[in-house]
Amino acid sequence: MKFWIITLTLLMAISFSMCACSHEYEEQEIKEEPTPTPEPDPNPSTGYGKILVAYFSCTNTTKEVAEEIADITSGNLFRIEPREAYTSADLDYNNDCRANREQNNPSSRPEIKGMPKNLEEYEVVFLGYPIWWGKAPRVIFTFLESSDFKGKTIIPFCTSHSSGIGSSYIELHYVAKYEVWKSGKRFGLRS
Repeated sequence: MKFWIITLTLLMAISFSMCACSHEYEEQEIKEEPTPTPEPDPNPSTGYGKILVAYFSCTNTTKEVAEEIADITSGNLFRIEPREAYTSADLDYNNDCRANREQNNPSSRPEIKGMPKNLEEYEVVFLGYPIWWGKAPRVIFTFLESSDFKGKTIIPFCTSHSSGIGSSYIELHYVAKYEVWKSGKRFGLRS
């Protein structure tokens, strides 16, 4: 056993001495040249083309998520506004409120104040809305039916305290069938 330990120690010593005496690995002077700092692109590309973040929000929960998405994607914000704003009584789900009546009527299409300018320039539309009784509010249907979204990629997102995105985006897909729809995401409080 001693023989092997002595042999191993001698082999290691010889290896170290050979490396130390070698001229191949002499230190070379490395000249560092400063790397030029690139100018930031004033119009960064996301790879998806021009982005619109359109949203409907009564309580500003969806608005906050939309603003975050617009910030991350460098997208332009557009608030979908009903011609007649919703009051707190209109949103009192425990009574026969306006929101309940609209949601229970599949043909209900609340009027909206307008559409985004130059919609044809956008390639991607993030579409945000709250979940009302497990569905997208009818004002979102109005928005989709009010213009031509053909060839655009639509990415839905919703906000809800408890309900998931469910079938809401599938119903919207039937209204705007010629678009490319991506899977949607639900955001809860402070997501």
